[in-house]
Amino acid sequence: MKVTVNGVEKKLRAGSTLKTAIAGEPYVKGTLVAVHLSEEKVVTETKDFEFQTDRGSFVMRLNDTPEAEMWRTQLIDRMAAVNTRWVTHEIVAFGSFPTELETDRGTYRYRTYDCFLSLGGFDNHTTYLMIARDNHSGSYGAGQAVIGRVTVGRHILDDIREGDKIVSVRPLMSETSTENVKVTDDLSMKLEDGYRVETNVRIVLDRDSPESAEHVLILSSEGTLGVTESTGSFLACSEDMDVTIPQEDSKVRDVGSVTVRYEGVGGGRLFMYKERRQVSPSHNAAGQVVMGRAIVAHAPQGSRMTVVTEPARALSVGMTQAEGAKFLELAGIKQVRTGDTSDDAIIAEQGPENTIAALEKGEVETFGVPRDRVFRIQLSDKDPISKQYFKKVTGLSHKPIGILKVQFTFEGLPMVTFYGDEVRGKNLYPQDPFKKVKRGDIGLTNQARPHHGLIGIRLEDSKDFGPTGEEPYGTNIVGKFVDDLDRLMKDLNEEDVVYITEEEL
Repeated sequence: MKVTVNGVEKKLRAGSTLKTAIAGEPYVKGTLVAVHLSEEKVVTETKDFEFQTDRGSFVMRLNDTPEAEMWRTQLIDRMAAVNTRWVTHEIVAFGSFPTELETDRGTYRYRTYDCFLSLGGFDNHTTYLMIARDNHSGSYGAGQAVIGRVTVGRHILDDIREGDKIVSVRPLMSETSTENVKVTDDLSMKLEDGYRVETNVRIVLDRDSPESAEHVLILSSEGTLGVTESTGSFLACSEDMDVTIPQEDSKVRDVGSVTVRYEGVGGGRLFMYKERRQVSPSHNAAGQVVMGRAIVAHAPQGSRMTVVTEPARALSVGMTQAEGAKFLELAGIKQVRTGDTSDDAIIAEQGPENTIAALEKGEVETFGVPRDRVFRIQLSDKDPISKQYFKKVTGLSHKPIGILKVQFTFEGLPMVTFYGDEVRGKNLYPQDPFKKVKRGDIGLTNQARPHHGLIGIRLEDSKDFGPTGEEPYGTNIVGKFVDDLDRLMKDLNEEDVVYITEEEL
């Protein structure tokens, strides 16, 4: 049987499963896959009618009045070959033709481009279809009798002259496709001939919004994106809203648009649109979904999607200088080595980090350090707020190697402290006070003390004071230093930079 996977046709054995079909495709286990079972096309008549005249065509959209229904069911066939009877500043009149309209001599108000029925000489044997060319009031014998408005080709009304004919009138049709789609993470699902499968959501990033595009890259850096909200018009990911993003490019939020809110409530939230929405001044255009829209359309809250971006993220931090050179070359970026430039040195910093900026410049500096100058830490999940704070301040929230800058150290001192973020530190709620801290414990000063946000590592066990020198009630323990503390402290001075990681390098 034949099954199309991510746009490529594959030949599979009858009864093959989803797991077999997607082997080798971009896919992270546990995320959603869209299976297109069938597609049904339905053609329906709209309320729009095209008038072809000697001067060109225009479109009238019917309203829901009884007169409009009468025109659609009884009069449309009488319109072909009727003449333009007269043209004035206020109206164009086509006719005449007989109807059963009742006479009404009242005066009514008409708006420009209104289409309405009238009775010549108040006689329904001479009925006309009139179009208002200007706002005006008039008594046309059939009551107000507005049946619709001209929506397309309005300029034709200025060209029509008396005697011009209506050549034809036809209803405009609408074709809609209804897809039978199943979205699942069950790879044991059996497939049938003709099925189409999408394993990932592919996003082409918007280069006019480099910071918003980078936010998408960071959120999907593990190859997946979480769905924290799902509505009829969009899905959203709110997994990292502790960000500062400037105002960038804004566009109409069309189907498949990816945006990032940069201001207001929910700043930092990523949106993918299922329906068209107008430009929002608080949303930056971050990209466009070019594959996997069925996954976006059907993904429920709490699910995850595999995400592939174009371009991919161009960050070499955590690689060796030699690995970074190959990686960046594939992206079309020149590497300029600084710091320790040897092949085995670890890239601890890259400038610029932003992918779009790096691609546009075509060159980045990679700052290398000896492997033994990147120190391992282990963060705790017990206090998510403190953990998030630490990762944001050090940069571990968006790259594999973070930075701590020494605030205070002194020989014989039982701790070493590092600069934090005093503003963010105001949100560090106190934990349960510690009973004892051990050598290597990493802690933060919480909001109960004046120097909230300060980061420290304890160098000696203590029951009284934490890693930043605060008493138990003013300390939040966030993790452990699991590397060689003696190596860290050797020749360490104030304002020095310490590189840290949670990963094995």
